[in-house]
Amino acid sequence: MNFLRVLFCLASISIYSQQILPERQRAEVVDTILKDRFDNLLPKLMDDTGFDMWILISREYNEDPVLKTMLPATWLNARRRTIIVFYRNKEENTIEKLAVARYNFGKNIISAWDKEKEPNQWKRLMQIIDERKPKTIGLNYSDSFNICDGIVKTDYEAFMNNLSKSYKSKVKSAEQLAISWIETRTGTEIVIYNQLIDITHDIISEAFSEKVITPGITTTTDVEWWMRDKVTSLGLETWFHPTVDVQRTAEELGNHLYAFSNRPEDMVILPGDLVHCDFGITYLRLNTDCQELAYVLKPDETEPPKYLVDALKDGNRVQDIFTSNFKTDKTGNQVLSESLEEGKAEGFRPAIYTHPLGNYGHSSGTTLGMWDSQGGVPVTGDYPLHENTVYAIELNTTVTIPEWKRDIRIMLEEAGFWGENGFRYVNGRQTKLLTIPRIKDHQGN
Repeated sequence: MNFLRVLFCLASISIYSQQILPERQRAEVVDTILKDRFDNLLPKLMDDTGFDMWILISREYNEDPVLKTMLPATWLNARRRTIIVFYRNKEENTIEKLAVARYNFGKNIISAWDKEKEPNQWKRLMQIIDERKPKTIGLNYSDSFNICDGIVKTDYEAFMNNLSKSYKSKVKSAEQLAISWIETRTGTEIVIYNQLIDITHDIISEAFSEKVITPGITTTTDVEWWMRDKVTSLGLETWFHPTVDVQRTAEELGNHLYAFSNRPEDMVILPGDLVHCDFGITYLRLNTDCQELAYVLKPDETEPPKYLVDALKDGNRVQDIFTSNFKTDKTGNQVLSESLEEGKAEGFRPAIYTHPLGNYGHSSGTTLGMWDSQGGVPVTGDYPLHENTVYAIELNTTVTIPEWKRDIRIMLEEAGFWGENGFRYVNGRQTKLLTIPRIKDHQGN
């Protein structure tokens, strides 16, 4: 499947969320993107991080999280013990992609093990190493980046026990290479991401409408399960259970845990409520993560009250402050500190807890705050921003609402792309409150 055909397939997705590719076309897209990543992205990443050999070892149902992103579209899991070897010869500008396995690893990685000639899989791996004489061998182990810590104890010990003494000192953590593979998005993947966010927005828009919510009857839990069912009906998946909560004049503002685990279940949604959701989908091996807000109109209202409209504007301003501080090679902790300081100087009460987004929802890369670590995040917050990366721009600002005699929290989250031309939202962001029911003109539109 060529590149133009990939884009043609993707173009059909963008108008309606129901236009989802069938499984066979999804597989073609996934395998085409993998080929591009292996052939064109991986050599650069290996050169940038100083590895000429990268070895990934997994067993069926216990996959290295990085190797799992490399599986052919028709492989849902590794098979038996799967060993993948990437060898980069920078001088000759070549990259070998070898599977020390009984089968080809799809169409992109060929089998390099004939069990009839060499029954021992480990010995065959050592032969491949000896033949290429790498200067640096990367294995996926890491103290701080969980996705990059994929080699299990037994496989690591077996590998080191079989490795000749002359190569032991060449074995290094492939942490930086693994992070780069996980966090870097290609041009085609960004096209896909736009469609994913569009689908996500469509689902939220329908969930926060009179099609789903009948004030006084529908509960927050009802909406959560409607979203799950909608995802399933579209042939998609979600990487976390959706959450829906309300803020209203009679409720006190809870702590940050309220949005994650302390929400009352089955709260009946009422006129005058500010409704919030946290929702994401998985499609074509990428993930979304969005938080949006809706207002439930009272019978005599035709638009949300100005104080809530202004509160959302405050949230948007905090987003602007935050993303304006993005700069390549600046650490997450630097961006966090500068943004909080600038936001507070403008009179806001912000909290920022933005995370990398991609093959995993909470992915590897630059962490820009956590809700319970507003002073900075050790190690992952010290990792610098790189171009061609995507983040869930997740934050909130606390706003005093005199009409409610309380504070509310404007919680927002949208996918943002950082590239050579700076920052942009992948598929826009919420700048107007959704209304339940939708506001219609005199012609009923």
